[in-house]
Amino acid sequence: MSFVDPELVSDCVHCGFCLPTCPTYALWGEEMDSPRGRIQLMLQQLEGEPLTPSVAGHFDACLGCMACVTACPSGVRYDTLIEQTRVGVEERHTRALPERALRGLVFGLFPHPRRLAALKLPLWLYQRLGSPLLDRLPGRLSTLSALAPPVRRAVPLPARLPALGTRRAVVGMLTGCVQRAFFPDVNAATARVLAAEGCDVVIPPGQGCCGALSVHSGRRDEAARFARGIVDTFADAGIDALVVNAAGCGSSLKEIGALLADDPVYAPRAAWLAGHVADFSELLGRLGPVAPRHPLPVTVAYHDACHLAHAQGVRSQPRELLRGIPGLVLREIADPELCCGSAGVWNVLNPEPAAELGARKAGNVLATGADWLVTANPGCLMQIGAGVRAAGGTIRTAHTAQVLDASIRGVRLPR
Repeated sequence: MSFVDPELVSDCVHCGFCLPTCPTYALWGEEMDSPRGRIQLMLQQLEGEPLTPSVAGHFDACLGCMACVTACPSGVRYDTLIEQTRVGVEERHTRALPERALRGLVFGLFPHPRRLAALKLPLWLYQRLGSPLLDRLPGRLSTLSALAPPVRRAVPLPARLPALGTRRAVVGMLTGCVQRAFFPDVNAATARVLAAEGCDVVIPPGQGCCGALSVHSGRRDEAARFARGIVDTFADAGIDALVVNAAGCGSSLKEIGALLADDPVYAPRAAWLAGHVADFSELLGRLGPVAPRHPLPVTVAYHDACHLAHAQGVRSQPRELLRGIPGLVLREIADPELCCGSAGVWNVLNPEPAAELGARKAGNVLATGADWLVTANPGCLMQIGAGVRAAGGTIRTAHTAQVLDASIRGVRLPR
């Protein structure tokens, strides 16, 4: 498996610090479904062992949550290793027909905002009226129905939203795919908060997918095509930063320079853009608050999205923003390092183990007694919301931007 860097593989000393943080090891207790076990499989591939369906399955089972990267005392770049490995799996492994069909559906749909938007009307009808046919869908497809949030109306956003008061920065805003289609209110709240904090917000209407789902699944060429579109959209837009409000997209865009490093046309602009990507809370942490906060008497449990906390190292900033709201009580969730089971489209491809992880996370969330669950990723909002419903519990969910927006405007959080 020549596409895996042998030096990175050799960094692992098999200490086992990664084991307690790995969701699949927590579920199954199998060495080959732990980070160090998968690294051992990578080494065997480098030595010429065949890529069997069983070995490919262990690589597929990884959520890519990067909790092991945070836990590793040796600095092993498991995130790079698993992405390199998945490129090889995609190139060399032939999946069974049902698996190929499901992946074709997933990657033919989720990275395409217009296709997702076209699903909103039939999904709305199903949510309003129900359908015995859809209720009998096979497990993986019924998972999509269970995860889907209530369909919301599209919220038109201007191509440029001017700063309120003194302009402090000009920022681009990624609207995303799932975020744009199913959480338009999050994008609207993000834009309003950025403007209130002194940013001109540039929101190109024709922007496409950033390529995060593709790059995390080993579909490197597809990811590069999407990434070039993002570079064309934002690299020459006259912005000081590109703000992202979805954790998985942000972590991928911060690596867009590496993804396009071998492209002589795009490499310089991609490298520039990668260095100017910032999570929503990260940018606001740098700027510091200027917009007055009104009291918001709510209790919230904050969930660390894996690709924000582990991949980007952004943990304190969203908590500081929430603590800056008068009247808000912030509660921590037990076992915060363990993934909720969303992991991009992992919960669609692996619904049963994802439901187990979702149930664990939902139980820990409900144990806080909070009124609201707050996080910074649409997949986490859907996954944990589904877990709470399956447990028979109730909790309202919101993005960090929505909480700040409500406080700045002096209104209640949207239900």
